[in-house]
Amino acid sequence: MPTAVLRCLRDGPAHGYAIAQSLEALGFGRPKGGSLYPVLGKLEDAGLIQAHWTQSESGPGRKTYAITAEGEAELAAHSAQLDQLRASLFNDPATRKDTK
Repeated sequence: MPTAVLRCLRDGPAHGYAIAQSLEALGFGRPKGGSLYPVLGKLEDAGLIQAHWTQSESGPGRKTYAITAEGEAELAAHSAQLDQLRASLFNDPATRKDTK
């Protein structure tokens, strides 16, 4: 789930509820707070995201998360690994251009 959270934050800062909605839209199901917030904490501790409190016009403030440059680099590395895995799993040798 950490890579998926980074992917959600690539589109811009978001609070926990919005991240949960994005994860659901990406096909990960609706994460419970008990599983999402520990991941957010670990990503923050690793310097991959930053959190800050934002005031709300109505109701309590919200903790908003944003991806850092280190998080962008981590996401790019994971994306490259996933591309390699996808290519190795789904690359049909009969359809490759370099086969004779």
